[in-house]
Amino acid sequence: MPATRFPDHTPESAPPASRHSMEATSRRLGYLPAPVARLATSPHLLDGFLRLSAMFESTTLDPLAREIVILTVATRNGCHVCVAMHTAKLTALGADPGLIKAARAQQPLRDERIEAVRRFTLEVIKTAGAVGDASLRAFLEHGHTEQNALEVVMGIGVYTMSTLANRMTDAPLDPQLAPFAWAEQH
Repeated sequence: MPATRFPDHTPESAPPASRHSMEATSRRLGYLPAPVARLATSPHLLDGFLRLSAMFESTTLDPLAREIVILTVATRNGCHVCVAMHTAKLTALGADPGLIKAARAQQPLRDERIEAVRRFTLEVIKTAGAVGDASLRAFLEHGHTEQNALEVVMGIGVYTMSTLANRMTDAPLDPQLAPFAWAEQH
C-alpha cells in the first residue's frame, strides 16, 4: 500500500481528536515520531495504542521483561520502527548488548528468566492463547506469576496493534532511531 494514503500529520493537519495525543507525545519525547504522525489518521487507534501501551508499562512485569515481549512481537511481525524504538529502550535500560542482539535476531537469550518470557510470548502467539500446562509451568518456574502471564497477553495485544498499523502505514524510521535500525531477517 502506498504510504501517500497515510499522511504525515502535524498537530495542525490531524483530525482534531488526535491533536492532544500528538502534542503529549511530542512533549514527552521531544519530537513527533513518524508512526504517531501517520496513526493520527485514526484518533481512536492512536489514543487507544497510547493508553494501552501506558497501561502495559505499569504492569508487574519488570521493564526488561516488558521490552522483550515487545521486541518479540515486533521482530515476529517485521516492524522495523518498533524494533528500533524498543532496541533504544533496551539500550537505555542498560540491557546486555548480547541479549539485545539475540532478541533482534529472534535467537534464544542467555538469561534464562528473560528467555522464558520470550518463549512464552511466542507460545501464546502460536497457540492463540491456548498454552499448555507445560508451557505455563516453564514460565512460572522462572519466577514469573500467573498475573505476568496475562500481562504478556496484554503486551502481545497492544504491540500487535502497533506493529500491524505501522506496517500498514509504512511508517518510516525517524532520524533519532537511525542508530538502532533493523532489517528483517529471512
